[in-house]
Amino acid sequence: MRPNLIRKEVNVIGDLEKAGERWELRFRRELPYPPARVWKALTEPDELRKWFPDQVAVSEWTVGAKMEFKDANARIQPFDGEVIAYEPPRLLEFRWGTDTIRFEVAPRGAGCTLTLIDIIDELGKAARDGAGWHVCLDALEHALDGTAAPAMPERWTAVHRDYVKKFGPEAATIGPPEGRS
Repeated sequence: MRPNLIRKEVNVIGDLEKAGERWELRFRRELPYPPARVWKALTEPDELRKWFPDQVAVSEWTVGAKMEFKDANARIQPFDGEVIAYEPPRLLEFRWGTDTIRFEVAPRGAGCTLTLIDIIDELGKAARDGAGWHVCLDALEHALDGTAAPAMPERWTAVHRDYVKKFGPEAATIGPPEGRS
């Protein structure tokens, strides 16, 4: 269970910035768990299944290791990735299809700060992906707490509006991938 922490909405909604020719979605969550516990949730298959949007197959967490991502409901075709950086328990970065995903875990008191950065190619999918990662991070917090997360589709719809409002209509021209709506 969550150790006496009231969720602060101040750092829940992600940010969007131009990053060269690409775009950077950035999310920050203050978690009341030590870095080792959060790291386990980021890298162990049984833990990932509780919150990550795809099933992750990686033979070993090492730089250069090939990855495969599969939709748990087989609604979309599997796609590949590769481990780019692996520095336990503070940094994990990998290619997820065309995106680059980076997790940074920094100690903070008895807990830690988790930063997720998603580098995307197209501005038009920023609100979609922002809402998606928002919901995934909510699910991660529930998994760490040992509590049930709200239903993903309903939660995504609710927060997607906030991302369209914050990022603007040009960041919402691409909807969910076929098979995921």
